[in-house]
Amino acid sequence: MKFRVLILINAAAVAVTVSAINYYFQKDLYAMSVAFLATFVTSFIVFYYLIEKYIYSKIKLIYKLIHNLKLGRDLRDALGEHTSADPINDVEKEVKEWARLKKTEIDALKVQEKFRRDFLSNISHEFKTPLFAIQGYIEAIQDDDLEDKEMVRQFLDKASRNVDRLSYLIKDLDEISKLESGELPINYSRFKINDLIKEVIETLEIKAKQHHIKISFKQKYDEPTTVNADRQKITQVLVNLLDNSFKYGKQGGTTSVTLFDLDEQVLVEVTDDGIGIEEKYLPRLFERFFRTDASRSRQIGGSGLGLAIVKHIIEAHQQTINVRSTEGLGSTFGFTLEKVKQVLPFPALPILKS
Repeated sequence: MKFRVLILINAAAVAVTVSAINYYFQKDLYAMSVAFLATFVTSFIVFYYLIEKYIYSKIKLIYKLIHNLKLGRDLRDALGEHTSADPINDVEKEVKEWARLKKTEIDALKVQEKFRRDFLSNISHEFKTPLFAIQGYIEAIQDDDLEDKEMVRQFLDKASRNVDRLSYLIKDLDEISKLESGELPINYSRFKINDLIKEVIETLEIKAKQHHIKISFKQKYDEPTTVNADRQKITQVLVNLLDNSFKYGKQGGTTSVTLFDLDEQVLVEVTDDGIGIEEKYLPRLFERFFRTDASRSRQIGGSGLGLAIVKHIIEAHQQTINVRSTEGLGSTFGFTLEKVKQVLPFPALPILKS
């Protein structure tokens, strides 16, 4: 309801009340009419002045302030000064919308704060473990005064492995930070994903044998599939997923890579028959430093960031990655890539002889 209409209704209500009281005591229609008109005009002027000065102007100021804060100065200047015929209703809508947005923002900040605390706790723990190990080995060597050469060599080897673990951790943290901030651009190129998978498998054959795992590549179709992606980063994705399957595979097990044609995309799946993952852990599997079995994972090694990096790389390609797993039977990680459609050449036209 508009501002002036509201005042008219209030003034009329007061005037009717006063004129009714006047008629009750004087029983004079003329006096009642005069009282009605005088009261109506007086009430309108008084209400208009009081509401305009003490209520309406304040509401209008609050409305403009909230409106300008929501738009921002640059956008407000571009659109021009906003005026409203009914700022009372508008300010109600603006305040409700503002409150809703602020609640959403506060909820998001709470989630981010919890994520920050968990991240700091995890990273602190990840750094302390190898640092304390290195410190312990160095102190043991110092106490021994280099008398037992064999023990010194063993301790130095162990310290070196922990230094490597710290290096991997720092490198992975730096990479995931750059991926999140967009500092590592996606350099798209067209390449045959079949050939890349074969190259990665050949590179990791020795590591697979060390874990007593056989790798197989299952091609759904004989024709090579060309994709549009960053070849180097997709190589990293495949290496991380295959390496993960070795770590959590079983002795004498198998890891298979399979391609599926999805019309405009190609689906790449890496499947192992290892220990599998409990269903309750699947939603958190791509979180940084998340481990389903912390003690076993640290014995196996790794920075705890491999799957998080894989997820960021695939999402930077604007594609999807998923996982399905059954505890005790194995896991399957699948990701999509943009497929390059093959343009079929036009058939040669027969040459007509005259």
